[in-house]
Amino acid sequence: MLAKIKSCAVVGLEGATVDVEVDISPGLPSFSIVGLADKAVQEAKERVRAAIKNSGFTFLNRRITVNLAPADLKKEGPAYDLPIAIGLLVSSGQLHADLTSSVFLGELSLDGKLRHTHGILPMVALAHDVGLSRVFVPQDDAKEASLISDIEIFPVESLPQLCSHLHNETIIAPYCNNIDWYQNIHNDYIFDLSYVKGQEHAKRALEIAAAGRHNVLMCGPPGSGKTMLARSLPSILPQLTMKEAIEVTKIYSISGLLPQDTPIITERPFRSPHYTTSHAGLVGGGQWPRPGEISLSHRGVLFLDELPEFGHSSLESLRQPLEDKVITVSRARGTVTFPANFMLVAAMNPCPCGYYGDPFKECKCSVGEISRYHKKISGPLIDRIDIFLDVPHIDYEKLTESKLSETSTIVGERIKASHMIQLKRFHDTDLNCNADMTAREVKEFCAVESSAQGLLRTAMKQLHLTARAFHHVLKLSRTIADLDDAESIKTHHVAEALQYRHKELI
Repeated sequence: MLAKIKSCAVVGLEGATVDVEVDISPGLPSFSIVGLADKAVQEAKERVRAAIKNSGFTFLNRRITVNLAPADLKKEGPAYDLPIAIGLLVSSGQLHADLTSSVFLGELSLDGKLRHTHGILPMVALAHDVGLSRVFVPQDDAKEASLISDIEIFPVESLPQLCSHLHNETIIAPYCNNIDWYQNIHNDYIFDLSYVKGQEHAKRALEIAAAGRHNVLMCGPPGSGKTMLARSLPSILPQLTMKEAIEVTKIYSISGLLPQDTPIITERPFRSPHYTTSHAGLVGGGQWPRPGEISLSHRGVLFLDELPEFGHSSLESLRQPLEDKVITVSRARGTVTFPANFMLVAAMNPCPCGYYGDPFKECKCSVGEISRYHKKISGPLIDRIDIFLDVPHIDYEKLTESKLSETSTIVGERIKASHMIQLKRFHDTDLNCNADMTAREVKEFCAVESSAQGLLRTAMKQLHLTARAFHHVLKLSRTIADLDDAESIKTHHVAEALQYRHKELI
């Protein structure tokens, strides 16, 4: 008897429907799984065999063939255990139920219980999109699955419980998610802007960067506070919207980084890979590509400390996602595109020893060494950064003063107000912030007062701005104007934006 059970696979960040076809026929006892299954799926044979026996059912010693269709789609992971087991019970006549609109997902333990499974959220989202009405998932994953509305989620504890439900003996109640995910959220950040002594100019620049989600490069001697400034950034960023939170949760779910007790990520990601991180670790990769640090920082912050120490190929790989907000990973077996709309915050020293231009400590680097150090960062990458920030040495008086500066909460309120202005501006588009604007939106929303036109014209000539850099200045000016609650861009907005442009040290 042939049985067909619906399940899902994860391809990149999205799901794909998989038909699990199970056939039991006379012949020598065997158990074959076909359909481009990886090692974890092949090992399902032993898990399913033991789970069926230990759940009180009969495992027939006949010729068993399991086909995972479509056959040219890569199947990986243990999420096919449950649909294979259900298919075997239906095919052997031990289970009778209408399963045409149901999807089964989950890994089986040897005693028939279901374990936590990665990638549940994108697979349930797919089931909803293709019109399926019921999804059976492990009990531990019900909260994550319930983020998708208008579809019934059934939390399953074990294989016998599921079969009893399908026979209408012991009913499993659909999981009801009545939780307001954002109710009483109090993000307790370790780093706060008020803890950063001095550096008022740097804190103002970070406020502007956070308000419009602009990319930042900080340059200064060791110990000047660059890392602390960067780590304080999440405390002033606006709260994730529900749509953004689901996007981020999908990425962490398929990567296996979503904590079991955290069904949805409500804080903006902050990723800080070390400069020894491999190219694949940064951009994503593997035989079957998985998200890298660039995608894991989607809708959040990617902090690259000691920027020139990163490999040349890794730095150049940032160019596409900074422009297109996606990262495409190509391998021999296929191409996968991951979202990569992140805010780049980078830090570097002014020279290899770190003390070029320092008033207290002499730099020991030659002009050639400093030049080679800076040339590790290419011009096209420099052109994609909006704010270049000098973070100088902190004086003793600043370090020891008892007065605290503005807290992240106060700064965050101003940024939130600016963010609401931008959301209202872009309500008819897919954009969320000023940094995402294309040339079309720049022309429409970045109207500059006539008095500021002369300043822009002079800056184009003296600073030799490219067309991309010119647009970045306009977008940065728009953010500064939003913080001032100004409808049009004025001269002092443009002047402040221009002071953050890149300046050659030597």
